[in-house]
Amino acid sequence: MVGGLDGAIFVGGGGEEYATKQGLLLKYANRHGLVAGATGTGKTVTLQILSEGFSKAGVPVFVSDVKGDLSGLAATMSADHKLHEPFQKRAGIIGFEDYAYEAFPVTFWDIYGEQGHPIRTTVSEMGPLLLSRLLELTDVQEGVLNIAFRVADEQGMPLLDLEDLQALLVWVGQNAEDLSLRYGNVATASVGAIQRALLVLENQGGKRLFGEPALELSDMMRTEPNGQGRISILAADKLMASPKLYATFLLWLLSELFEELPEVGDPDKPKLVFFFDEAHLLFDDAPKALVDKVEQVARLIRSKGVGVYFVTQNPADVPEDVLGQLGNRIQHALRAFTAKDRKDLRQAAETYRDNPRFSTEDAIREVGVGEAVTSFLEAKGAPGVVERTLIRPPSSYLGSIDPALRKSVIDTSPIAGKYEALIDRESAAEILAARAEAAAKEAEAAEAAVAEPEDAAGPREFNNARRYDGGRSPSRTTRKTTKKDDRSFGSQVGEEVTKVIIKELKGTTGRRIVRGIFGTIFKAR
Repeated sequence: MVGGLDGAIFVGGGGEEYATKQGLLLKYANRHGLVAGATGTGKTVTLQILSEGFSKAGVPVFVSDVKGDLSGLAATMSADHKLHEPFQKRAGIIGFEDYAYEAFPVTFWDIYGEQGHPIRTTVSEMGPLLLSRLLELTDVQEGVLNIAFRVADEQGMPLLDLEDLQALLVWVGQNAEDLSLRYGNVATASVGAIQRALLVLENQGGKRLFGEPALELSDMMRTEPNGQGRISILAADKLMASPKLYATFLLWLLSELFEELPEVGDPDKPKLVFFFDEAHLLFDDAPKALVDKVEQVARLIRSKGVGVYFVTQNPADVPEDVLGQLGNRIQHALRAFTAKDRKDLRQAAETYRDNPRFSTEDAIREVGVGEAVTSFLEAKGAPGVVERTLIRPPSSYLGSIDPALRKSVIDTSPIAGKYEALIDRESAAEILAARAEAAAKEAEAAEAAVAEPEDAAGPREFNNARRYDGGRSPSRTTRKTTKKDDRSFGSQVGEEVTKVIIKELKGTTGRRIVRGIFGTIFKAR
């Protein structure tokens, strides 16, 4: 019990103008949520105190650290911090009697492997749908990518990293005609476009995302011996320079949780809480198929015991079908400077259950930094009445930690050394290279076999040649013609024809014919 609330995460409270103690019931925490508000209104602190609350309740947390401030969860707040006195004062106002400073168990992750443990997946696990979104492919190009994945599955070629996918696409381009007969049109132009998109992704650092050892979800769902849930923090400050990579990776992670975790029904508390910061990046220009997938995950993943909380500046950034799945809401201030802003503000206010004491629209516009309009699910999952709330102060350090402390946390992590070394086992690139090498050796052996009769023909031609008769004219020479001479003449004609054929086979045209024959055999294999 934190903040005097049993079975709930204490979020805040206030005096007469504000609500009494407000808390997020753990029983309904897997019904998802929304944290929204303009820049600078306190969303990051809200993320921090929610992460603390879930951790103390024994719930593992995953959160992306866009600005680097959430790293402070690994350190304790100190009395010499400039906000020490304001925090103590607020704790008294909202009735946070057991407020104390403490650090929390943290695991740092980083796709680039610089500010945390490397976090990877494989190309096969990412799948063609998410990869097409990441590469911004057209429908035609996505179709070709699907064919490539299908061929890899049928021929037992694991796609682990970008090198595997690039090698497979080369093979698909070389065999486009045969593949088109079976799977539909495979245009070499589409293959080239995908290769160029992969090159762009590689230049953005996306190559580090793919490979092995791949992430094991169990490493993100750890609890400590004292019962606290471990907080996984993804370093996203550098990753945000590639927004498509950031959004696609988080969506893949959600999809993996959805596909791998077992059904648990309605647990007393979530198995994991997932915060999706800068959620608008997921939906910007997203195709309908992708939005439908997100909606499906949001609707069904709660039965796996996972709570998903979208964090964004404006609720309008989230599609209505997804927004309707978010039952727990913390709305920081929205600014209405334009007609569109006022419309968005009005629509945001209409999604809350009205409180007769004040206007929800006015409250969303007026709340200050560290304040919010909140609504949490109550008994039987019904939405609570909207309330104005002072957000409680964090117990962990507010702000970024220094690199030395971060390194110490990484080095002492329970998974230290597990993901650092890249493993390169046999996969599609190696398999295709071995096949090409075998085909080349077979072609060379075939050429050598064809060349042998020509080398042996020399002595036979010499033996069968007519001897020099001193230049005498045949008309002036008298000799007998025998059957043996007739056979020699026919043999000579045949050998002359054979000689011409052998020379042709040994030439450029012959080599192309031989390679064509063995190439066909290779494809059949």
